[in-house]
Amino acid sequence: MVKKMIYKYGNVASTNVLIQPVDDHDMAVIENELAAIKAVTEDFCLIAVKVDNWNKDLSPWEAPAVFGNDAFGGGAGLFLDKILELTKDRSKKYYIGGYSLAGLFALWAAYQTDVFAGVAAASPSIWLPGFTEYMRNNRIKTDKVYLSLGNREEKTKNPVMATVGERIREAREILTGQGTTCLLEWNEGNHFKEPDLRTAKAFRAVQRPNGMQSSMVCPIM
Repeated sequence: MVKKMIYKYGNVASTNVLIQPVDDHDMAVIENELAAIKAVTEDFCLIAVKVDNWNKDLSPWEAPAVFGNDAFGGGAGLFLDKILELTKDRSKKYYIGGYSLAGLFALWAAYQTDVFAGVAAASPSIWLPGFTEYMRNNRIKTDKVYLSLGNREEKTKNPVMATVGERIREAREILTGQGTTCLLEWNEGNHFKEPDLRTAKAFRAVQRPNGMQSSMVCPIM
């Protein structure tokens, strides 16, 4: 059973709705993220959806643990059903995004439904075994995807997580090859540097009408 705790920020009447799965770490810095988005636009409502079991609820399929004993449980389908309950007002434009495994979930979710106008995947856990193969064999159902990665994230001793740089470059190639507008942006630092600001940048990019360029790689701004 997925517990669903919903927190709304910004202009709750806005037609631009940002949906983000979050954990306690995200909630601790959510005000920083909001301030960074508001620096560009006030016309948004951010819906933060608290995740009960991070590795289970956000994983599209089961996979072994890559650190510790916390394996991936394949509960993303059930969690997406809960997310879609928030998207019933079709007069609004919905964007989905998040950081780390939440970023991967956001990317996967856009393969399941066409309700999302864009995906904001900041430092997604795209090293998950089989994910880029899944991308090659399916077509995403959104027009815009933002991807980012820290320039030190692939410099890790963990052999699975060390593939993240190769996998995210591959993901961009797949998406642009299929005609999706995709921006890949490189940030300074490892996976744990400024997740709030990286997520804000991701949501800002997919909201801008002309803020994305296909197959573009940018340094941190």
